[in-house]
Amino acid sequence: MPDTWTVAGVQTDCALGDTAANSAAIARKLNEAADRGARLVVFPECALSGYGFASRADALSAAQPLPGPATDLIAKECARRGVWAVFGLLEAAPDGKLFNSAALVGPSGFVAGYRKAHLPCLGADRFTDPGDRPFAVHDLGGLKLGMCICFDGSFPETARVLTLLGADLIVLPTNWATNARKMAELVSAARAWENHVYHLAVNRVGDESGFHYIGLSSAADYMGNVLHFAREDAEETFLIEVDPAAARQKRVVTCVGEYEIDRVNWRRPELYGPLVENPGAFTGHFNK
Repeated sequence: MPDTWTVAGVQTDCALGDTAANSAAIARKLNEAADRGARLVVFPECALSGYGFASRADALSAAQPLPGPATDLIAKECARRGVWAVFGLLEAAPDGKLFNSAALVGPSGFVAGYRKAHLPCLGADRFTDPGDRPFAVHDLGGLKLGMCICFDGSFPETARVLTLLGADLIVLPTNWATNARKMAELVSAARAWENHVYHLAVNRVGDESGFHYIGLSSAADYMGNVLHFAREDAEETFLIEVDPAAARQKRVVTCVGEYEIDRVNWRRPELYGPLVENPGAFTGHFNK
């Protein structure tokens, strides 16, 4: 297997509540990306379900379990093409809870689900439950992948924890609308640079329930160099190259003994107590 990974970001629209059409589109675009050499294909937040639901009942009607019908379908395509995929959906949990989730599937089937930890008062997140699982990193066989979703990217602790767990690449499926332009412009380069990892943010486009989704997906390398900015208001599939070994070499040496930087291993966690002081656990928004 090659040392580097070709990773695709699929900036696309979806149809609110139409999981059959959306899952078919995900499968089609995954194959198109695989035709171009992608080994990992990343789709936006809630790409299976849509996002702009008006009630918890409406959101639940478009939710699926993990694993479930959509992951089964996409896993078949992953097995046929020898690739991995990450896509966003609303997850119907067995205990009756509803999560904004990302599914990771690969050639061997469903690998893992991530549940969005940080919830804005916006769209479906008004009705979903807060993510209840620790952050995790998954080894795809040479590439260590961390997942988070949209508003999670506003909290640098999210990417830092994934970095400390060993991530080479952090993916951020998003639904950035007009007011999130600043996040689209800054987040990949900032999170990549401060953690010495690759960062890929994949946004959607289109109009839904009064929201206008802007595109502007982005990717950056472990030095914070922008690898790609996707177009605004247009569907686009783009490729980046990820070198896991380079991301793991955290110490940056400009001049030996005179100018060296390590933003990960030279931390001072004994001074960071306020980061883990909790003023009150977040339990969700009021209008579920």
